[in-house]
Amino acid sequence: MDKHYVPKEVEKTAREYWEKHKSFQAQEDPAREKFYCLSMFPYPSGRLHMGHVRNYTIGDVIARYQRMRGKNVLQPMGWDAFGLPAENAAIENNIPPAKWTYENIAYMRAQLKTLGFAYDWDREITTCDPEYYRWEQWLFTRLYEKGLVYKKTSPVNWCPHDMTVLANEQVVNGCCWRCGTAVERKEIPQWFMKITAYADELLADLDRLPGWPPQVVTMQRNWIGRSEGVDIVFTVRGGDEPIRVFTTRPDTLMGVTYVAVAVEHPLALQAAQKNPKLAEFINHCKRQVTAEAEVETMEKLGMDTGLKAVHPITGEEVPIWIANFVLMAYGEGAVMSVPAHDQRDWEFAKKYGLPITRVIYPADGSEFDLGKSAFVEEGVLKNSGEFSGLTSPQAFDAIADYLEKERKGGRRVNYRLRDWGVSRQRYWGAPIPIINCAKCGAVPVPDKDLPVVLPEDIAFEGVGSPIKKMPEFYRTACPKCGGDAERETDTFDTFVESSWYYARYCCPDNNRAMLDERADYWLPVDQYIGGIEHAILHLLYARFYHKLMRDVGLVKSDEPFTNLLTQGMVLKDGAKMSKSKGNTVDPQALIDEYGADTARLFIMFASPPEQSLEWSDEAVAGANRFLKRVWAFAYEHRDRIVKLRESRAADKVLDLSRVAPDQADAYREIHQLLKQANYDFAKYQFNTVASAAMKMLNVLSALPAAVPAGPEYLPSGDVYDKIIHDGLEILLKLLAPIVPHVTHALWRDLGYKGELLDAEWPEPDPRAFERDTVELVVQVNGKLRGRVSVPANADKDQAREIALADENVKRHVGDKMVRKVIHVPGKLINIVVAG
Repeated sequence: MDKHYVPKEVEKTAREYWEKHKSFQAQEDPAREKFYCLSMFPYPSGRLHMGHVRNYTIGDVIARYQRMRGKNVLQPMGWDAFGLPAENAAIENNIPPAKWTYENIAYMRAQLKTLGFAYDWDREITTCDPEYYRWEQWLFTRLYEKGLVYKKTSPVNWCPHDMTVLANEQVVNGCCWRCGTAVERKEIPQWFMKITAYADELLADLDRLPGWPPQVVTMQRNWIGRSEGVDIVFTVRGGDEPIRVFTTRPDTLMGVTYVAVAVEHPLALQAAQKNPKLAEFINHCKRQVTAEAEVETMEKLGMDTGLKAVHPITGEEVPIWIANFVLMAYGEGAVMSVPAHDQRDWEFAKKYGLPITRVIYPADGSEFDLGKSAFVEEGVLKNSGEFSGLTSPQAFDAIADYLEKERKGGRRVNYRLRDWGVSRQRYWGAPIPIINCAKCGAVPVPDKDLPVVLPEDIAFEGVGSPIKKMPEFYRTACPKCGGDAERETDTFDTFVESSWYYARYCCPDNNRAMLDERADYWLPVDQYIGGIEHAILHLLYARFYHKLMRDVGLVKSDEPFTNLLTQGMVLKDGAKMSKSKGNTVDPQALIDEYGADTARLFIMFASPPEQSLEWSDEAVAGANRFLKRVWAFAYEHRDRIVKLRESRAADKVLDLSRVAPDQADAYREIHQLLKQANYDFAKYQFNTVASAAMKMLNVLSALPAAVPAGPEYLPSGDVYDKIIHDGLEILLKLLAPIVPHVTHALWRDLGYKGELLDAEWPEPDPRAFERDTVELVVQVNGKLRGRVSVPANADKDQAREIALADENVKRHVGDKMVRKVIHVPGKLINIVVAG
């Protein structure tokens, strides 16, 4: 054992040992309790950042801890390899996306190994591997047969220069983020998965996820957005087709003063044919983004179509306006507008001078100024004909009944959730397994022809996806009729790959099926770790995909992730680390200077996992100093520990009744710290676990080697060796999940039994909490007057006698009569005296 701690050598040796012995290779074992620990896999962008390091360190600490708890642990790793950054790199560097991606994976894999993460690398998956995405292609064809996928035209953000769809976040001030071209809103055919068919189950099963953060559950519940309302039909004066709207506030129906439709609504397009200004307005609106969140905050614009809708109850005509805040993709692309009782409608009406008719009044009779804002609360109806005088809930039912009776509407449950558009007009993604035939229509690719392999040896020329210009890729024969046909050249949204990767880790070597029985052994994932930014899309899609796999017989469980931990951000100087702010810290540089264990310890000690972590160079150096202290302490006591183990004295139980008080107190404090650390470890409060370990080293360092004691006590030197031996064993076990390299080395150098990886987790000695005496607080008439030591089993009379013998208590009691004594065993005694 070297005298000095040299992280580079210690960590290299530990990693070589683990790799040689396949220490983290997981095997299914029905006789053991399993624990599947998973951190969200990374996009291979090129280098790890501190957010990665924190995420994966948290997961690794949990996995190692559960293994030492006796669980059969699986912790895999892979790569979310498809995506737009690879295409951008290909264009900028004139390199195929596949080559860029695989080179990045190789570099980042080496970085992950350097950090000592306990991954089963035999299960590594890469989503751009045809042997991976062939199975999502296979499932897509099954879903097509079940009617759970379909194709329809849908509005998208379209860059006419790059000839591609842009995500909402890629539209900057109405222009393409890459080339600066004004973005258009365009309708193109796209493939969708019917996630709405699972809306009820996705919503109901949120109640079965007590291990998820309430914030994430609430975000998903709101995203699904179940609401009970009423469909209402407005006929159009002189038109053949009515307008259908959905509202959760039918009680406000009598206050409708206009109807608003989306720019793509058939009525809007019809009116624009005879109105050039309307056509110009529609074209202007088509350049806006399609995201609901963006629409909520942008300027509200509209134009009167000149058409009239007929109110379903009063028969009065109201104008039909085109409004840019109405989205065709939501509902029927039309809304009834009640300016008096909807703030957005109020603002629009004020802007364009439209009528505001008040029909809901505060139930308590108070006044409300409609000149300042809309009254959006429920209340009592007025100016509403036969419905006047009803409360809002009463009017909901009464108006719904009327509309159903007159066949002008009816009750309906609605969802904010929309079907998942999985088409992307990009190259670097998994090809959608559909063949388009002029005679047969859309035909799924047969199983025998899967996977549809994405060509990797390509070059980007100009704009658009290369495979759209490769006849050798898209020209094919129809599987049904044998005639000429073309492959679908759209690729899957990359969320498809990340929606089931956790399941493929269970059986990545199966080349005959998407999943097998091993998935039911490991699933659901016991602990999932990732950022809260994935609360809705990824986590919701993964839950949906899991239910799809269940319903085709691939898994038996209903949910993919039992427990979810959303780690906080890594900050520096109070701001999130980012290249643009110049406040990033390179993990590799940190590892090169201090070692991986120092990085891991700092990350675990600096903050609880769910909270943001503030970077501190001083705290990093402090973590390194602590590891040096642990090493130096072990080196100093190595010979005594080895000698004790050789003599078998290490296995004997220490008789605490024969240990001198100072040494017995140290023993008790070690086990009290262990008890608290175990409580914190179970709650994943690793910062306080690290703190307990630091305090434990302080206790061991201060332990007296020799104390004056009588013959009734064991030799203090022997007791010292035993406490050091046992205390250091506890300390190394406690630290093992957090700093695995240095603890592995010290465990072996000190000669402890077996492998630290599989050592039994330490439990506190119950005897450490048993005391012959306890300290009581002494009060006189409720005021603190002293503290006394009494036998642990002292009764009220004995405690009273000892308390009254205390000099300070005597002074305050004097010759006054003791009227009452209140005794709380083990805590206090209150002496109540007269006067």
